[in-house]
Amino acid sequence: MSNDPNNAPSPQSQDTRDWVRTLAHYREPSHTRSIFEIAITLVPLAALWTIAWVAYYFGFWWISLAIAVPAAGFLVRLFMIQHDCGHGAFFRHRMANDWVGRVIGVLTLTPYDFWRRTHAAHHAGSGNLDQRGLGDISTLTVREYLARSKWGRLCYRTYRHPMVMFGIGPAYLFMLQQRLPVGMFRNGWLPWLSTMATNFALAAVVVGLIWFIGVGPLLLIHLPTALIAASIGVWLFYVQHQFDPTFWARKPEWRFQQAALYGSSHYHLPGVLRWFTANIGMHHVHHLCSRIPYYRLPRALRDYPELSQVSRLTIVESLGCVRLALWDERERRLISFHDLRRRAATQLA
Repeated sequence: MSNDPNNAPSPQSQDTRDWVRTLAHYREPSHTRSIFEIAITLVPLAALWTIAWVAYYFGFWWISLAIAVPAAGFLVRLFMIQHDCGHGAFFRHRMANDWVGRVIGVLTLTPYDFWRRTHAAHHAGSGNLDQRGLGDISTLTVREYLARSKWGRLCYRTYRHPMVMFGIGPAYLFMLQQRLPVGMFRNGWLPWLSTMATNFALAAVVVGLIWFIGVGPLLLIHLPTALIAASIGVWLFYVQHQFDPTFWARKPEWRFQQAALYGSSHYHLPGVLRWFTANIGMHHVHHLCSRIPYYRLPRALRDYPELSQVSRLTIVESLGCVRLALWDERERRLISFHDLRRRAATQLA
């Protein structure tokens, strides 16, 4: 297998379109398994929230704060169930997927129909340099970055700074940006209705909790949980596509299957983290066939082990992805701002 995803053949020389047909056999969800997955995610999350409230009530506020970490893990997992519902993968019937997704969206602060539209756009154009923006992490090419004014470059560098990308950004995205479906006017009334309904339901839940437990416990228990989960979610989304080597291209060189297989990482996580993230690290398989329920993804990799080595990324390797910020169309790879400065200095020498 070639190490260059922009010119690489598929594993075992199999055409990327063949993989889509092969993986389609894993799409059928099990309603019993799906309901079980919801139960083993939602029940522990509710139990952790209850324990945190009891600890706060008896004066052990630090226990409540510590519980935010495991609670965030379950909240991330709940979001992944919502994610599968958005792809129509968790249940056989669309109505079941949609209404489970909408209810979960109140807990994850994510209006389901709005998110589903933007995420579908992400899948349709992932790795396509001519179709960036909606549902993606903004990524400029070197040429686009150099064409910006000093202020424009500063804004982009600020946006790509780790403190903004994984700290301020996720908080803004889940707390503020997803309260209004800006940019979705041309997509009909459903994203707006979904967002307003989610906001209304969320407000009702918040008012009820404030009445029952008070403002202090709500802020101490759920706010840290939501913020940690948001940062984890953005980190996962980032490393699933911002890695080296990855695949980006312009039409007509861009191909959906090639972008899915080589432009989406296989984030190889320890078993516990795979469970909490609902196997979303097997992202290349997910992009090839998004209708596969997350609990069937490991089976696909076991049956076709050649896929496990494609776009493989370990936790240690993923830390180095933070510096990647620009797509170099000449070298066909992601580079850092430091790489760009070093290149400019070399050219001037």
